[in-house]
Amino acid sequence: MNDLNQVLDTLDAKAPLAQRHLWLIGLLDWVRGPRGSSPQAAASRVQLLLDAVDARAQLQERVREWWQVLTETVDATALLADFGFAPRMAFISEFNERLRQKVLPATPETTDSAELFSLAMPGARDAAWVCALDAGTLQRLADLITTSSPVTGLSLWQHELLEAINYCASQVRATGFAAELRQRMSAPAREMQPFHDLPADVESFRAAMIATPREPLALEAAAARLRERLEACRHAAASVYPHLNEHGISVGLVFLLRQLRERVLRIRELMDCLISTNPPASSARLVSRLAAMGQERRSLRALFAANSSLLAAKVTERSAEAGEGYITRTPGEYRQMLWKAAGGGVATAVTTFLKFALAVLGLAAFWSGFWAGVMYAASFVFIQLMHWTLATKQPAMTAPAMAAKLKDLTEPHAVEEFIDEVANLMRSQVAAVLGNVGAVAPCVLLLSAAIQLGSGAPMISRVEADHVFASLHLLNPLTLIFAAFTGILLFGSSLIAGWTENWFVLHRLDSAMRYNPRITALLGVQRAARWADFMRKNVSGFASNISLGMMLGLLPPVLDFFGLGLQARHVTLSTGQLAAAAAAYGPKVLRMPELWWCVAAIPLIGMLNLGVSFYFAFRLALRAHSVGSADRLRIRRSIRARWRRRPASFFLPV
Repeated sequence: MNDLNQVLDTLDAKAPLAQRHLWLIGLLDWVRGPRGSSPQAAASRVQLLLDAVDARAQLQERVREWWQVLTETVDATALLADFGFAPRMAFISEFNERLRQKVLPATPETTDSAELFSLAMPGARDAAWVCALDAGTLQRLADLITTSSPVTGLSLWQHELLEAINYCASQVRATGFAAELRQRMSAPAREMQPFHDLPADVESFRAAMIATPREPLALEAAAARLRERLEACRHAAASVYPHLNEHGISVGLVFLLRQLRERVLRIRELMDCLISTNPPASSARLVSRLAAMGQERRSLRALFAANSSLLAAKVTERSAEAGEGYITRTPGEYRQMLWKAAGGGVATAVTTFLKFALAVLGLAAFWSGFWAGVMYAASFVFIQLMHWTLATKQPAMTAPAMAAKLKDLTEPHAVEEFIDEVANLMRSQVAAVLGNVGAVAPCVLLLSAAIQLGSGAPMISRVEADHVFASLHLLNPLTLIFAAFTGILLFGSSLIAGWTENWFVLHRLDSAMRYNPRITALLGVQRAARWADFMRKNVSGFASNISLGMMLGLLPPVLDFFGLGLQARHVTLSTGQLAAAAAAYGPKVLRMPELWWCVAAIPLIGMLNLGVSFYFAFRLALRAHSVGSADRLRIRRSIRARWRRRPASFFLPV
């Protein structure tokens, strides 16, 4: 209590701006109490505060005077209407604003109500103790600070609420008229024109509120019309989502739609503070919600999570479309996968030779990595155009296809059908790895023998071979770490592929290539149409293969510059390098333990490449399809049961 008296004795409405705001911050800090204090304890301290103020009539006047000065210098309307929303209703500007709030300290010497509110109520605890205030305490608080206008009969708080409703409605109307939203709304939603009459309904509600004498029936009717108008605006905005799902997701558009929906909900909350049966309780809920939003308002993670969920779903959906082609279900498809993977292994053998040839040039680390990335990308794109397969490309693409099977787990046989797909997927990946590894090793040996026959020297020297043995040795702890890191790169390339295809579809670039007058004049109508179809089918693969190649080549030297020293260990490329190293020693390599330690590491490298990329892609797909923990537990149990009953189904076609 002595601490409270010290805080109250320093109250001075005529103090400088910063000191008045510091007093408010200190008072609320006393209300919160020590760390770990319960919300009920904080609510009890509010009652002590009111008791202390009620006991001193002079202090009541000082509190009212301080409150009057505060509301005159700080615009509460902006806080009530705009707190928690982006100032310019754009994703990038909101990201920059949140980043600024994290990096730069705030000052209490401010007239920005949002900045002051964040300083005064900075944590989630504030939302809890405000909710814990009982009706009697809320009414005492309202009586302490409420003063009514002799003209309108409204209190200052009610006047600010009306202004905030008008402010929010203007933002909703402006968003509804944004060209990027209007052109994506459904035709019936545009014809209804819900945003046109929103200002008139707001003004009718305001007029009914300030009318003297106030007619309850007229106020209720005006409020009902405004609520109906807001609901129509929300439905019109929601009609944009089907268009986005079909034609591509834009984070910026999703951000606008979420902002509009949240502003509609804010207007309803502000109306409740004016016309509900218990306005003080409604006001407390609003303040509590603002305090909770303050935490989210400063979170970059929350910004991305809230506005990229649809994009994540669309990215996984695009990957799922591509991933279906990597899953084999019949013996014929299984054999076809083996041949496609063998083709990928042959191409990788040439890539292995080019990688060692590039090392002979002695380029600087960055340029060596850059040209290695270009070479990898060209190789992967060649494999794609030849319709061959690289095993490690499968998991990140097939995981979304697998998760797409989980959209409706309420069906009787949904889980069992999903387990069948898991078995199909594992068989497909085993076939792809066997095809890649089984083709790349003999092809590299043959290529090295041809080079030695022509030049008298193998593909690489024994010094380089020793380096390969050391880098792929199973007892080298970095071997498996680098293999897992490569799995992350594979997952990253699938994200880039899904995002690129979504961007391609969103901006209708296939249609532009097909019909743009300049393009058709240059290529001709038929050729432009063929190129449009070609890019629509292959843009995802190009993005994935080019990004993966550049990451495999360029990312290691860049990370090494920062002292991280991470390297890529790709199972097919590693097998090719190991075959080249073995060829450098000739037949006697079979008696070298180093060779067999490296051979033992190859399956583990493949497992980590496949497993890590599949894990991250599958987790993202599960989140995009909202698969809960209970369903995930059912799936794990079913997989274990299938493994016990029919383990061979995971490796060989039925």
